[in-house]
Amino acid sequence: MKKLFIIPAVLLLVGSCTQKGTPGTKMSESQRLAEGKTIFENSCGKCHDLPDPKAHNDTEWIGIVNAMAPKAKLSSEQGALVYDYITSVN
Repeated sequence: MKKLFIIPAVLLLVGSCTQKGTPGTKMSESQRLAEGKTIFENSCGKCHDLPDPKAHNDTEWIGIVNAMAPKAKLSSEQGALVYDYITSVN
């Protein structure tokens, strides 16, 4: 009986770790960066001018994204996509 509860829990955990897109597929790096750029432009650009990604180093961007993501109502996955995009052009 315990196995019946363990299997769905494992599947839920694995399913929650997969990236968005077509079920069963992962986004490519270029898709992740494109999605991050879109979120950056649409969400961050709503409230202020977009910062130059080169204005801060990768470590500084961690703090900035972590501080701003809740204000922009971004999920942790969306925040990670924005961070990946910003640091890819930095």
